[in-house]
Formats: sequence, C-alpha cells, structure tokens
Amino acid sequence: MRSFECRQGAILTVKMFAPMEQVDNFIYRFDGAQRKILRYLHELLTEEFHLEAKIRYKIPFYYGRTWICYLNPIKNEGIEFAFVRGKELSNHQGVLDHRERVQVAGIEVYQLADFPREEMIEVIHEAVLLDETTPYRVTRRPKD
Repeated sequence: MRSFECRQGAILTVKMFAPMEQVDNFIYRFDGAQRKILRYLHELLTEEFHLEAKIRYKIPFYYGRTWICYLNPIKNEGIEFAFVRGKELSNHQGVLDHRERVQVAGIEVYQLADFPREEMIEVIHEAVLLDETTPYRVTRRPKD
C-alpha cells in the first residue's frame, strides 16, 4: 500500500501490485484451457528459466536482459507464445510461425496436451542464450 497526499490535504491510499502479482491476477482472469496454458507457461518461464515477468501492453512479458517472449490470449481459447526476437532464432524445430511479421515468431497453443514441450524447451534455451550474448537491435520495416 502506498499513500499520497492530495492538494486538498486528504490522504489517498493505493494498493500497489508487484509485477509477479500482476501476472497472477492476469492469469486468473481466464478460465479453462487458457488458464491452464498460461499457468503452465508462466511457471516454466519463471521457475525453470528464472525469467522475470511483467505486464506490458496488457499482457505478460518475460525478461532476461531484454524482452524475450510474451503470452498473448487469442480467440478460440488459445494462447500465442511469442518470441520478440523470433527472426534471430534458428527455428530448426519448425514450431515457430512468423505470420508475416518482421521480427516476432510464435506458436499458438489451444490444448496443453498438444504443446510440443521438448521442442519449445530448445527454443526457450536458444532465446535466453541470444538475450544473454547478443545485443538487441531494433528491426524496422522499410517505409513504402
């Protein structure tokens, strides 16, 4: 809780949420398969890969030095698990889709049972290594 004094002298108390609590609140806004997928991926990224989670642009982003990936709820009860520097990843596993995007690549997950865990563990390892070893460069589309 933080308190602020208003111009009129009244004290306003606001509950401040830690980033992890914000992500938990985000996850619990969903039901069914979306919640299971979000919870599973969140725990995978924060517990196994020790990434920091923060809400940015109203969705959870996961950080090492810079943004590595994010979880984006999509239509039909799915989650897009996207990598910010997807263009720089090898994708030799063949699981990431660029969907006409210049930089980001991801995978849509509709059922946890269909999640290609071993392949995605490799992708996450590669993304974390890229974040730790190669400085991030902004890629922009050429103007028409």
